[in-house]
Amino acid sequence: MTEFDSEKFDQKYVHYFDELQAAYSNAYQQLHGQCDSTVLKAIDRKVLAESEPFYVGATEGELANDSSGQYAGATDSPFRVELPDDVPDRVGRVADHDQFDVVLAELVERIERELERQFEFESDD
Repeated sequence: MTEFDSEKFDQKYVHYFDELQAAYSNAYQQLHGQCDSTVLKAIDRKVLAESEPFYVGATEGELANDSSGQYAGATDSPFRVELPDDVPDRVGRVADHDQFDVVLAELVERIERELERQFEFESDD
């Protein structure tokens, strides 16, 4: 696990690339085999590949939606994963799948939890 420095997170791809990659990969693996693979792969390759993780701190992390109204993941996480604006366009017909919204929300929440784990944030869970 890695000691977290909020100032370094502004340049996360320089300082924390391995931790970010591990968080995304671990979250994906947790859902692999539990939901439709077409939906999971489309979200991973076409949505999450263009997502952006942010450190928002404990108090700001209590917000469930960002200013655009997009799902921003777990309400109690100090991390937020911002999704691209054109999610349905990116995945095409997969967005109409009955599992799409549920899988997307669950995957984002798991990424945020994995970021907490990677950076050794304490959790009340």
